[in-house]
Amino acid sequence: MHNYKKILVAIDFSDYGNLVAKQARYIADTFRAELHVIHVLDNIPMPDTPYGTLIPLDGPSDDLLLQTEKNKFIQICDAVQIIPANRWLIWGVPQEEITRLSLQKKIDLIIVGSHGRHGLAALMGSTAKNVIFHAECDVMTVHLRGDQ
Repeated sequence: MHNYKKILVAIDFSDYGNLVAKQARYIADTFRAELHVIHVLDNIPMPDTPYGTLIPLDGPSDDLLLQTEKNKFIQICDAVQIIPANRWLIWGVPQEEITRLSLQKKIDLIIVGSHGRHGLAALMGSTAKNVIFHAECDVMTVHLRGDQ
């Protein structure tokens, strides 16, 4: 078994974001690994901001929607005790930013949630599937079910 030293967990703000982060914390503690967290903003307008832009977490934002996203992200990070230096809130395409950060930070394992969609939703793709396909390190999916 691989001895993971750096783990990156990708979270969203669905009802399962906290679950995925908690699972990642458990795995990082088990391996005594450094835990990083990323959330990619892809659903709010960011005028004149190129993809790949790191959103600063210190200090308030003038944009109410962006501040709300920052607050959610910080709350999850605080709950699973991720140090501020390992928190990444980035504007862009999720699978691209997750894999880009994993290369930059020399991540050994990426953890993502997966809803295990079927049919048309599976054909259209998911962030988890794209990360698995493009990552250059191991990827673990946390299966998300409605009964969790």
